[in-house]
Amino acid sequence: MLRSQTVSAAAAQRARIVLLAADGVPNAEIARRVGVSRPTVVGWRQRYAEAGMGGLADLDRPGRPALIDEADVVVATLTEPPASLGVTHWSARLLAGQLGISFASVARIWRKWDLQPWRVETFKFSTDPELDAKVRDVVGLYLAPPDKAVVLSIDEKSQLQALDRTAPILPLRPGIPEKQTHDYVRHGTTTLFAALEVATGKVTDACHPRHTHAEFLAFLKQVARTYPRVKLHIVCDNYGTHKHPKVAAWLARNPRITMHFTPTSGSWLNMVEIFFGIITRQAIRRGSFTSVKDLICAIEAFIEGWNDRCHPFIWTKTADQILTKTHRKQISNTRH
Repeated sequence: MLRSQTVSAAAAQRARIVLLAADGVPNAEIARRVGVSRPTVVGWRQRYAEAGMGGLADLDRPGRPALIDEADVVVATLTEPPASLGVTHWSARLLAGQLGISFASVARIWRKWDLQPWRVETFKFSTDPELDAKVRDVVGLYLAPPDKAVVLSIDEKSQLQALDRTAPILPLRPGIPEKQTHDYVRHGTTTLFAALEVATGKVTDACHPRHTHAEFLAFLKQVARTYPRVKLHIVCDNYGTHKHPKVAAWLARNPRITMHFTPTSGSWLNMVEIFFGIITRQAIRRGSFTSVKDLICAIEAFIEGWNDRCHPFIWTKTADQILTKTHRKQISNTRH
């Protein structure tokens, strides 16, 4: 035990006491050498004499029984706070005050049971009567695109603001993140139209000051020129400008282009939304732009670089897997 590298320091100390006692060293000298009190030496010698090696082990300490019932805390957390408190959810201190325990105990139990009452997530069910057909149509394009055709995901990201920070941005340093002032000056907005080629991830873009049917139709014509003499299957959402009579008339004159619409409240099926999230995080949100032209130049520079290193986004969910989650069983008739 004394030479072992795996036993605790306390166990090695007790072993040394016993070995020194076996060598005939007096108790006072053992206490001095080991660095403990004489009663401690006497106690461990007595326990070894009575129980051998087992006497050197730690004994179970009954201690004070737990006074906090974790089940009560969990149930209280999952129960809506009383109306008299005027709050929508519990905080650790508020619940601790109600139960007469410390807020640290509440926080510990919340961590143990993975309860986070301060968090909230949103969800939305599609009410589109053609939900099944549209999901199967769009997902089918992603998983099994038509032969000798190009599948494009198109949408517009409107109200991109050219925000000019009122102070220079402080650069990143070790241990210190990049910093920018909260104050800014608005220099106008632009709308980014983007067409994501599903097979490669390549993006065709255009920026316009507005996003009416006229701008959308102009962008469709741009996309058609970018991909000449090939069938195009375009995925887009149900925004009104996408179904404008003038857009429909132009599509009728260009039968090589087929539109596929995502379900109502189902724009997450549109792959170009992934790209919009990327460009927002990497090029727009943390930028400082002195004009709309400056913002458009930054967008174009990012997309040019993106197209040099682009990669496709791989769709993995089948239509059946998606529809299984969207068609949830009704568990009550409660109206909200």
